[in-house]
Amino acid sequence: MTTTALYDMVIVGGGPAGLAAALYGCRARFKTLLVERIGLGGQLLTYEKVDNYPGFPEGVTTSELIELFKAQAVRFGMEHRSVEVTGLELSNSVKVLHTPEGPVRAKAVILATGCTPRKLQVKGEAEFTGRGVSYCAICDGPFYRNQEVAVIGGGDTAVEEAVYLTKFAAHVHIIHRRDTLRAIKILQEEALANPKITVHWNRIVAEILGGPQGVTGLVLQDTTTSALSQLDVSGVFVFVGLLPNTQWIPEDVRRDNLGFLITDDHMATSVAGVFAAGDVRSKSLRQIVTAVGDGATAAFSAGRYVESLAHQG
Repeated sequence: MTTTALYDMVIVGGGPAGLAAALYGCRARFKTLLVERIGLGGQLLTYEKVDNYPGFPEGVTTSELIELFKAQAVRFGMEHRSVEVTGLELSNSVKVLHTPEGPVRAKAVILATGCTPRKLQVKGEAEFTGRGVSYCAICDGPFYRNQEVAVIGGGDTAVEEAVYLTKFAAHVHIIHRRDTLRAIKILQEEALANPKITVHWNRIVAEILGGPQGVTGLVLQDTTTSALSQLDVSGVFVFVGLLPNTQWIPEDVRRDNLGFLITDDHMATSVAGVFAAGDVRSKSLRQIVTAVGDGATAAFSAGRYVESLAHQG
């Protein structure tokens, strides 16, 4: 990777937010580079099919959607590098991104690094991710019509998503390690009053069971007696928290109390010339459609910022 080129904007992250930002940046004729350490797609890579992205009445496979995003950005000249960004220097007008292949210089940076669902770290979880283990009820709930599913967690997200899943599932089992839920009272009341929801108190998941067709059940452990039991379900929805991918981002880029990057409506962070888009941003809804909107806004705002630098010069 060249160390002399100066890009108008460098986008870190190749999920929907990053690809949308690249499309808008390139189409506006800004010299744009997208950097992604693994493969294009981000969190989409953990799912097989998307059923709630506009324009696909029958749904679309994630691999197909990623290829369509990529092809459209490439059509307008997206430059892409598969390399990890290990550090950032953001205080000067020219930003520097450090990679194992050398530094990259940019007038503006868009952070679209996403977040990672906190895992249970139990046997069967990795094996059945995408085949019965999910971290998004809105994405995958409709695939479990008239089936028994489990929701792991007791916070606002877990309880809210459990209620949402009752629209599709025959029954929803909430697995919670304590004897009271942590969700706000109004959500608790709604869940506990729903005849399609059963809460299994003082239980943790010891193992996720399954076979060639996917998940078949859970092994649960009682947190008070250590006794084991089995629960037959075909879907497991894990909501025990999200971890934003921000570990390597300087602390002067302001975060909320959970570590997500704070932006204004223009996707601008607390550091001039640095923007954030998608799941890494502090927001209420993390979906493909909102990530794409964030990416478009971030690229537009980054372009305005780059143009302002030219006027200052």
